[in-house]
Formats: sequence, structure tokens, C-alpha cells
Amino acid sequence: MTSVVISGTGLFRPQHIITNAELVASYNAYVALQNERHAEAIAAGTREPLVPSSVEFIEKASGIKQRHVLEKDGVLDPTRMYPRFQERSDDQLSLMAEIAVDAGRQALAAAGKRADEVDMVLCSAANMQRAYPAMAVEIQNALGAGGFGFDMNVACSSATFGIEQAVNAIKSGTARCVLMVNPEITSAHLEWRDRDCHFIFGDVCTAVVVEAADTATSAEQWEVLGTKLATKFSNNIRNNFGFMNSCEDSDPEARDKKFRQEGRKVFKEVVPMAAAHIEAHLGTLGVTPQQVRRYWLHQANLGMNQLVLKKLVDREVGDDIAPLILHEYANTASAGSVIAFHEHRGDLVAGDLGVICSFGAGYSIGSVIVRRR
Repeated sequence: MTSVVISGTGLFRPQHIITNAELVASYNAYVALQNERHAEAIAAGTREPLVPSSVEFIEKASGIKQRHVLEKDGVLDPTRMYPRFQERSDDQLSLMAEIAVDAGRQALAAAGKRADEVDMVLCSAANMQRAYPAMAVEIQNALGAGGFGFDMNVACSSATFGIEQAVNAIKSGTARCVLMVNPEITSAHLEWRDRDCHFIFGDVCTAVVVEAADTATSAEQWEVLGTKLATKFSNNIRNNFGFMNSCEDSDPEARDKKFRQEGRKVFKEVVPMAAAHIEAHLGTLGVTPQQVRRYWLHQANLGMNQLVLKKLVDREVGDDIAPLILHEYANTASAGSVIAFHEHRGDLVAGDLGVICSFGAGYSIGSVIVRRR
């Protein structure tokens, strides 16, 4: 069976940053405006007043301290509360493709690959900018890659699910070198006017080059020892925005057309599922959780990751075992675990084992076990 490696990664990070203090000031200004606007209904008891947010609440609930975004003025405008993007014509590179091309070029450079050596481009993300043409095909064209491309969506597990598709394509012989990108413009589907979630997401794009080991030339290579995917239906994380909304004559501004979740239920249900998934996956290779040098986990919530690791290794662990990046990037949907891998792997040595794992809406869980060569 063909040995497969991850030979390069890339990261596009938007230049704009929104700190918790900036976010809270904007949100609380919005709250004041709304409560003033609906003062009579609030006084009559027919409407509940909105409750202000705070930096302390955000950091205690999530561990997040800031987030990168593609555009911040619209988000911080209390009369708007969502990004302000400029519409592009059909002959211009789309915004999602633009950031994917940037991250993709970085990953190709790290892998020592030319774009024309890529024969499969996979765009895997929580949301796509449009239905068609596929984002992956636009990215393939902009890079000058060959072969074919397609899009896939498994919410926050899109990257690990994408890595498995890349690995399987190489093992089956349908591709030799795959570029898998995760452009996450989460600011566009976050409800910035909801106190329970307005702080969660940030924008970013990650990219991974996956190829047959016998073609890899990069100095740093990670052999993929195994991949494992699982899904279990749940409505606890949902976004109902889609092309059928107009046919339903539904309100495009309705709350269900953006990200929403039952956070406590997600925490309670996903943590044991993720821990059991990783342990079972490692078991298929005869490896115990304690033998893993590093875990690059999905970056959604500090407490969630800590509890997953405690269930796995039966003790508290620090950043050396399970590095966190969400304090800087916030939740970046499918890109989070890849950011952690991208930024926190340089100190590992040949033979060290690691697990890239993501979990999220669906529910979906994907894990990739790698070993540094």
C-alpha cells in the first residue's frame, strides 16, 4: 500500500484583529440602542431587554481573547453588526478563492511543489461562498494546478475529513499530490448580535499538501498512519441558510439563517464522543493515548479541549501536549486543528506521534494519526 505524507502546510491570517474589549464595546452599544428602541415594550413586560456582554464573560466561557477578521468596521458598527464586503464581478477572483490561493501557495512552497504538480484540489470548509462553479475549481485555475477539484462541507470537521479524502485518493491511485484548503470566512455566518455566540469565530484559511511518500522532497514530512471519521446527527449546531430560503418565502434575516448552537448540550455530548473516538482510533494501531507526543485538537473552547485530554490521558496537560491557538484566532471552524499543527510541530523529532482531530456540527468527528519521519 502506498505510504502517504503531509509534506507542507500554509496559513492565511487576515490583517484585521478584533480584541474582546473592542467587541464588547460594540456589542454593548448595540444593546443600548436596541433597549432604547424597544423601551416601551420592555417596560410593558412584552419584550425582554438585551443583556450586555463583558470581556470577563467571554474569556471565562471560551478562553478566546481576540480574533482575526477580513473586515472589522462593519462588525463593530452597532447599527450593522456584520462585515462589509465589496461585491466582485464574475471575472474577478472570489474572496474565498483569494485567501485559499494565498494559503495554498504557502503550503506548496513548504512542500517544495509546483502548482502544476498538483493533480487534485479539495476545498473543504464549513460554508461555501456559492454553490457553483465549485470553489476548488476556481482555486485550481488560479494556482495553475492540474487534474480536478471539488468542494466538500462537514462543518468544523471539514479539514480532517478532507485529509482522509486526499489520503484515499493517493492510495487508490486517482491522485499523486493533493492540495486541501480550508477557507473559513466565519465572520459572514456568525450572529454578532447574539451575546451567547458573538465572540466565537474568526476568519482564516489553512492549506495542506498531501502526497505519496515516494514523491515527497520536503525536509519535514509527516507520515499518515491512519484516518478515522464518524458522524451522528444532531440539531444542536445548525445554520439554515441556503438556496431554498427564497422558495420558502422565509425571512433572510431570521435568526436561524446564521450560526446557532445549544452550547451546553454540545459540550456535554461531544466531549465524551471525541475522547472515545481518538482512543479507539489509536487502539487500531496498538497505541495508547499516553504514547502520543502531541494532540492538535479542534479549537472551539478551552474547557472542551481540556476535558477531552483529561479523559484520554487521565491527567491535566499543558500546551506542550495539546497546544491552544484559540486565544489568538478564536474558533476558526475546520481550520483550527490545522492551525495548531501548522504552528506547533517544529519541536517534534523523528518517530514522534501526533493526532490531528476536529469535531463539530453534524455531529462530526475526524482524526488523523501522523508520525514525523
